[in-house]
Amino acid sequence: MQGGNGLNRRNFLKASGIAAFGAALDGKAKALAQNDVDLGVSDKAAGANTLDLVNVLQGARSTPVFSRGNTLPIAAMPFGMAHWTLQSESGTAWMIQPDNRRLQGLRCTHQLSPWLSDYGQAVFLPMCGHPNPRPEARASSWRPEDSHLHPYSFRFNLLRYQADVELIPTERCSLVTAQIGGPGAPGLLIEVPRSAEAIQMSSDRRTLRFRSCVNDGGVPKNFATYYVVRFAGPWNRCEVSTEHDSQLAIAHFVKGQQVEARIATSFISHEQAERNLSRELGTKSADEIRAETKGRWAEHFSRIQIEGGSDRERATFYSCLYRALLFPRTWHEPDADGMPQHFSAFNGKVEPGVMYADHGYWDVYRAWYPLMSIVYPERLAEILQAWVNSYKEGGWLPQFPAPGYRACMTGSLIDAVFGDAAAKGIHGFDLATAYEGLKKHATQPGDPSAGYGRRGIEDYLKLGYVAADHVAQSAAETTDSAYGDFCIAQVAKTLGKNDDAAMFLARSRNWRKIFDPGTGFLRGKLSNGAWIEPFDEFQWGSPYVEGSAWQHRWDVMQDIPGLIDAMGGKERAVANLDKMMSTPPIFHVGIYGQEIHEMSEMAAVNFGQYGQNNQPSHHLLYIYAIAGRPDRTQYWVRRSMAELFSPDSYPGDEDTGSMAAWYILSAMGIYSLTPGKAEYVTGSPLFDSVTLRMPGGRTTTIEAHGQSSKAVYVGKLLVDGQVHSGPILTHDTLTRGSHLTFFMQEKPAT
Repeated sequence: MQGGNGLNRRNFLKASGIAAFGAALDGKAKALAQNDVDLGVSDKAAGANTLDLVNVLQGARSTPVFSRGNTLPIAAMPFGMAHWTLQSESGTAWMIQPDNRRLQGLRCTHQLSPWLSDYGQAVFLPMCGHPNPRPEARASSWRPEDSHLHPYSFRFNLLRYQADVELIPTERCSLVTAQIGGPGAPGLLIEVPRSAEAIQMSSDRRTLRFRSCVNDGGVPKNFATYYVVRFAGPWNRCEVSTEHDSQLAIAHFVKGQQVEARIATSFISHEQAERNLSRELGTKSADEIRAETKGRWAEHFSRIQIEGGSDRERATFYSCLYRALLFPRTWHEPDADGMPQHFSAFNGKVEPGVMYADHGYWDVYRAWYPLMSIVYPERLAEILQAWVNSYKEGGWLPQFPAPGYRACMTGSLIDAVFGDAAAKGIHGFDLATAYEGLKKHATQPGDPSAGYGRRGIEDYLKLGYVAADHVAQSAAETTDSAYGDFCIAQVAKTLGKNDDAAMFLARSRNWRKIFDPGTGFLRGKLSNGAWIEPFDEFQWGSPYVEGSAWQHRWDVMQDIPGLIDAMGGKERAVANLDKMMSTPPIFHVGIYGQEIHEMSEMAAVNFGQYGQNNQPSHHLLYIYAIAGRPDRTQYWVRRSMAELFSPDSYPGDEDTGSMAAWYILSAMGIYSLTPGKAEYVTGSPLFDSVTLRMPGGRTTTIEAHGQSSKAVYVGKLLVDGQVHSGPILTHDTLTRGSHLTFFMQEKPAT
C-alpha cells in the first residue's frame, strides 16, 4: 500500500509522525441480521460447521519486510465495531507473532493494516498475583496448537497463570472469562496506552470506566473510544497506576473466584457504552452470547456453500470468507430508541444514521465490492449510504476512510465503488447525493494531503493527464482518474444525467495520452508533452505506485479491448501477457531507495513480473480471456490459487478483504474485470459446486463437472441448460437464480 503523495506506506507513516510503524437511509438502517435470507435448519447448521474450517491466524505470520497477509487473528461479529485480537508484541503495529509463544494480553483493536497503525485500543490480561505490569514482564506462555481460536470465540490457556481464558465478542462488546489457578489472587489487568487520564472506579467496586484517545491520524481532535468494564462481582482490591505513558488498572478478586468481565465500547460516550453493554451482553450467559455470535457467523457463511475440493482448498476458502466479512467496521451505535447514530470522524459531531470505517478503496474496489454485490447486497447498500453520509458530514467523499479522512494511495477509487453499484442496480442508498460528491472531486481541487480530492486534478483537467514533473506517481494518478471517470459516467447515466455521462465517458479515454505505442507501456509524461527518459521498465515507484511499468501495463480496466487494439491486437496482447509471466522478477528499487516488501514477495515466487501479492495485478490473468485465450486464464488462475494461497498465508497484504475476495470469486470461476460494468469474466471453478443463497430466496448454483487439480480447463459452459458462448457472464445471470454448469477437462479447449 502506498501513500498518495508518492511515499510507500512505511514512509508515509514516518512522514506523518508515527514512530512505530437503507437498507441504510438516515434513521432507517436495519442490521443485516434482520434482512438475512430465510435459511433452513440444515443450511444454518452447514454454515456453523464450516466455521470450524476457518484459520483466524491466516496471514498473521508476517513481518514489516515480508507479508504473508499482514492480518490479525480477530474475534468479532461480521463487520463488528470492536475487534479483539491477541497481543504478543508491544510498541509495534505487528502486535501478534504466533511463533512468539508468549501473550501480553487480549487487545481491543481497530487496526485495518499495520501500515496505518491502531487507534482507540486497550489491552486486557487475566492474571494472578502481582506481576510486573510492563508488557514484556507480565507476558505468559501459551500453546497456539492447543488453543481454540474461532471468529466467535477465543479459548486458550495462559500457562504462567494457569488460566483458562475465553473471549466471546459481540458487535461492540465482549465477554471475558478466566478460571485462574495460579498462585496469588486472580485478577484482570487493563492497560490504556498513551493515556494521561486516570481510570475511574465505581463505588460498588464492580465497574471501571476509561477513554482511549490514542491514534495516529484520521480522527478529529475530540476522538475517543469509551470503555466500560463490568465485573460479575466486586473486586477485593483495585490498583490504578501510571506505567511510562500508559494508565493501568489491576482488579484483584478472591482466590478461587472466576474472573468475569463484560467489556463495552463506544465512540460516542460512556453512557452509550453502557447502553451497548445492556443491549448486547446484559445478563446473558457465556453459552447464550457464544451461540448468538456463532449464529450470526453461520448465517453469513450460509450464503456461500461449497462442495468438493481438498481439505486445504476448503479451509482456504472459508478462511478467506471470514476475512472478507470483517471490514469495513461498523461505526454506528443504537440510540435510546434503537435508531442508528454515530460519532463522525469527518466533523467530530454525533450524527444520525449509519456509518462504517476502515476500508481502503484502492485495495477493495476490485473484488470485494463486486463480491458483496452478488451475495450481500443489502449490507452493501448500508455501507454505501455510510460513504454518502461521510460526504454530507465532511464535504468530500473520503479517499481512504481510516476511520475518517486519510491520505493514502492514488486516485479516488470510491468512484468504482459507486459506479459498480449503479451499473448493477443496487438500491437502498442515496445515489444522487453520492453523485454530487463524485462530480465534486472529479472537477474541483480538494486537499489530497488531507485525504480527499484527486491528486493532480489541475493537470488532468488542463492536459488530460497528470504531469510527472508536478505530481509523483503521475501515471497511476492518470489511469486511476480515467477509470474513475468511467465509473462516474455510469452513475450519471443511471441518474439520467446524459450530458455529464458523455463528458465523463470521453474523459475516461485519457489513458491514451500516456500510452506509448513504441514500447507498448503506459508511461510517465512531463507537462511539456515529453516522455520521462530514460524508460526503465523494471523501475518501481513514480510514475507508478508499488510496482513498475510491468504491473501497471494494463491499468485500463474500463477499456481492455481498446488497450488490446492499441498494443497491436489480440495476438500481440497475449504475447505481452506471456512475456509478463516469463520475464524474471527483476526489480529496480527506484524512488523507494530500498527493497520494499512488495518487491520481495513478487521475487519469492515463480510467476515472472505478475504480482498477485499486490492489488494492481489482480485483474491481469483474466485479460487473457478477453484476448482470446481463456485457457491461459484458467491455467494461471488455478496455479495462483494452488501455489500462492493456503489456510495459513496470503501472497501479500490481505488488505481488509481484497485478497480474500479475489480468491473467493476466482474459486467460484468468475472475476469482475471491470467494476462499473455489470458483468464478470469466467475463469476456472475450483470446487465441484458452489451454492449462492441471495436475498429474496434466489439461489444460484455453479457446478464444475470433472474438475480436479489437472482438469482446470473449461470445455463447455451451460447456463440454465443452454450453451453459453464467450467469456462474459452478466450480473443478472448470477443474481437472478441460475444454474451454471462448467464441464472441465485436462487439455485446453480448441
